[in-house]
Amino acid sequence: MRKWWAVLTALTAPVLFLPPAAQAAGDPALAKEVLVRSIAFRTVEGEGQVPRLAAYYASVLQRAGFAAGDVEITPLGETASLAATIRGSDPQLSPLLLIGHMDVVAADPADWARDPFVPVEEDGYIFGRGAEDNKYDVAMMVATLAGLRKSGWRPRRTVTLLLSGDEESHMRTSRALAEKYKHAEMLLNGDGGGGLLDEDGQAVLYQLQAGEKSYADFEIAFTDAGGHSSAPTPGNPIYRLARAIDRIAAYRFAPMRNELTRASLALSADRIGGAVGAAMRRYAETGDPKAADLLSDYPEFVGQVRTTCVATMAQAGHARNALPQSAKVDVNCRIFPGIAVEVVKAELTQAIDDPGATITTLDHPQASDASPLREDVLKAVKAAVSARYPHIPVIPSMSAGATDSLYFRALGVPSYGVSSLFQRGEDGFAHGLNERVPVAGIPQALDQWERMVKALAQ
Repeated sequence: MRKWWAVLTALTAPVLFLPPAAQAAGDPALAKEVLVRSIAFRTVEGEGQVPRLAAYYASVLQRAGFAAGDVEITPLGETASLAATIRGSDPQLSPLLLIGHMDVVAADPADWARDPFVPVEEDGYIFGRGAEDNKYDVAMMVATLAGLRKSGWRPRRTVTLLLSGDEESHMRTSRALAEKYKHAEMLLNGDGGGGLLDEDGQAVLYQLQAGEKSYADFEIAFTDAGGHSSAPTPGNPIYRLARAIDRIAAYRFAPMRNELTRASLALSADRIGGAVGAAMRRYAETGDPKAADLLSDYPEFVGQVRTTCVATMAQAGHARNALPQSAKVDVNCRIFPGIAVEVVKAELTQAIDDPGATITTLDHPQASDASPLREDVLKAVKAAVSARYPHIPVIPSMSAGATDSLYFRALGVPSYGVSSLFQRGEDGFAHGLNERVPVAGIPQALDQWERMVKALAQ
């Protein structure tokens, strides 16, 4: 493992050579068309529209020269995944993977100013559900590979675009793709990382996502015989539930660091400034627990220094005039990379300290470690971003939410969120109302993807 200060040097050193900004192989008009048309597919869970969208993407790639055998659509229940491959000249090299997802979260037209599934271009933005999450970068990747295939480009390393079909729900296609392509060299994910613009549209920074906290839900249940409310008993499940919730609220998991968070905090310290910035630098350099506690007082930073668990739903009792027979609370945990779900469950059990509590792990959470900050990836991403905005920093990041990368990292495939989307903070509406993306950045987004792909596939 490289020392974190060597990583910082690689991230902050000037780019010594940038090729002239040539016309990208990807066609901006095609990328915009693909984005607009893809939003019109209602790829919400249960609608059965993902296979239709996959067929549309396949038609775009085949028109650009992809052979039928190089584009594969794999059905899975009512959804599907897609894989499109440009074969490399050296079969000994493990492939470079690109990934995004075709599905979107639900949207109620009654809540939106515009129909979420009728794409609209207005005031320099394209509006529609999935515009940001994740059809923008999917369109950029499809248009980039279409342009590269049309130009006759042939890499040394095979390049395969993967599109999952249920990333926003069950992630079955994500798991299946990870298992099938687990021997890949690395994965570039369009659903992670990305650039920040200020209020005036000037670029501020770019985040390279190299890790995700694992997601896990636990149900904590309490039971008792119950009885008449006029005769209270000491085993009241609601009281025990309340005590457990208080203990969870007060509990802090041990602070943790890894190569990724050390680099991220150190690079962010000067930009944040003040006591918080000083705590970031101190924690990055020394692991000072007092600095971690200070950062944990801020919701935007607590997730960077430790595992967090929070009560999200509760249910108790069965009648107003009866002692409760049961009470339960759902606790959502975002687990620091590399920590097993069972370890967190055991720590929660100890924190609650109620032998009668039943703690159940819900669903089938998947834990994974952070990806190494590889010098070839850092160099390629920094060069591609610097071609757009020469002076902004590229900052490694760890996200609290899960993406397709989770399953690839769990199987040992280094995975990196490298979205080409630059937007203002106030324009981020993923999963929210009136989701939108700026049109102006499409040509540069295509150039960024082409530079990254070419650099890492040679």
